Amino acid sequence: MLNIIKIDDISIKELEIYHHLRENKFAKDRSFIADSPKVVNLLLQEDIEIKSILATQEYYDEFAELVQKKNIPKVYLTTKAEMGKIVGHKIHHHCMMHGIRPDDKSLEDLDDNIIMLDNITSSENVGSIARSAAALGVNSYLLPTASPHPFNRRALRVSMGHSALLKSSIYEDIIPTIAALQHLGYKVFAAEVSEDAILLSDVKVPQKWVLLMGHEGRGIDAKILAVCDNVVSIEMQAGIKSFNVGVAAALMMYKFTR
Repeated sequence: MLNIIKIDDISIKELEIYHHLRENKFAKDRSFIADSPKVVNLLLQEDIEIKSILATQEYYDEFAELVQKKNIPKVYLTTKAEMGKIVGHKIHHHCMMHGIRPDDKSLEDLDDNIIMLDNITSSENVGSIARSAAALGVNSYLLPTASPHPFNRRALRVSMGHSALLKSSIYEDIIPTIAALQHLGYKVFAAEVSEDAILLSDVKVPQKWVLLMGHEGRGIDAKILAVCDNVVSIEMQAGIKSFNVGVAAALMMYKFTR
């Protein structure tokens, strides 16, 4: 039986985190906020520490059994209107969760196939690429400190929670990181439109590979391209310069894994 705590006072300290952790923000203890039943329910099935759930009676009526399987310290009941007041803006769902994201992995802990980002600025793109990676079996995600984390609220929502299925690793300096990956036996493929690029249909995929996706507007800097093993581009119709980075990443991961 769930020990549900009905909220009578939305200003209690335990609920402040639902207001403060908006979009890209994290707490020092790696706290994150997830929202929407699809995302929360996926996370409930993963090995992730959950501190509390904030939801309506409608949510508990449907998913009480799933919630009950986790040892969650605080299970709060409120209305959708009151939830909006707690968060500070209108919401379109009836469930939120406060969790602790897993520790980021080291390079040595990553799998043979890695999707790597170079200063992607959009949380939506980070989440979209995470969802595609999980779907295609590319289970390691390497991102710079400057990019949104896969567990930030919007990225997690766009990934439909599938960010939690990936091993995430964060790097500070891209060129030494590429060198470290090559030392570990990876071939690094940069996704970029250039005259000397290998066409995606012609690429020979090794056992250990890293696929590097560039900034949404600037692409990948020439200094970075110079230290990669290969440059790969997708065949496109004349007059079309590029794909959205999330679409390009999905197309390339599909080819690399097939």
